[in-house]
Amino acid sequence: MKSNDNPGSQLNNLLGRSVLGYALLLVCLLSSAFTLLPQKARKPTLFLIGDSTVKNGKGKGDGGLWGWGNYLLVHFDTTRIHIENDALGGTSSRTFQTKGLWAVVQAKIQPGDFVIMQFGHNDDGPLADTARARGTIKSNGEESQEVYNPLSKQQEVVHSYGWYLRKFIADTKAKGATPVVCSLIPRNGWKEGKVNRATKGYTKWAAEAARQGGAYFIDLNKLVADKYDREGEAKVGTVYFTSKDHTHTIEAGAQLNAATVAEGIRATKGLALRKYLKK
Repeated sequence: MKSNDNPGSQLNNLLGRSVLGYALLLVCLLSSAFTLLPQKARKPTLFLIGDSTVKNGKGKGDGGLWGWGNYLLVHFDTTRIHIENDALGGTSSRTFQTKGLWAVVQAKIQPGDFVIMQFGHNDDGPLADTARARGTIKSNGEESQEVYNPLSKQQEVVHSYGWYLRKFIADTKAKGATPVVCSLIPRNGWKEGKVNRATKGYTKWAAEAARQGGAYFIDLNKLVADKYDREGEAKVGTVYFTSKDHTHTIEAGAQLNAATVAEGIRATKGLALRKYLKK
């Protein structure tokens, strides 16, 4: 009798195949059960981009001056949404892109996220000076101008303020995220008892760019200016600013601006970001 005809060997082979089959079946069942278990949903991220009025210094204040992005998270349920402040002082809507800062943020954006952008303070400057070369064309149009950038030592095509905002908006939407444009906060400048507003310039262009790009818009310039007008020049100049800086707020001013951003979010119909605000 051949060895493979031995009844004991046949029984062992049969048992081995059965054990292997049961093991494979058990693996399949466990795998199926794992996939059916409820998976922990990913928290969306709210990205903030802008200049020093959004984040001053490295996010810890700079000489007592603070951006509103540092205080926005207190208005959100951070167990359900993550807040990431990627703004950088000194940047304009142009240089935040040309310096590669936007590319870094863009790479992190995922579907369901949000991006709030606020630029303008540094856009109002020369296109090609030797100090900063960060200005943009003052409009929301399609104008462009080729310049020699003395800082990068290269030719550069500079676009309008609105063009750069529309680029942020389009890139955000392409990642499946929601863009929100804020007009720039007002400076501590007054005339006849009223704070100066940017209604004919950057606020107007930001609103137009948001509408054209299909983004939500919060007129932060108006909302904050209304509060400043109610509280008066004397209080604003001492409680929210120092006498040495008319652009950057101190802590109380940053807190007021953050609260105003949250109010603007809550009042914006259709903006899903509202549901993550604290009740």
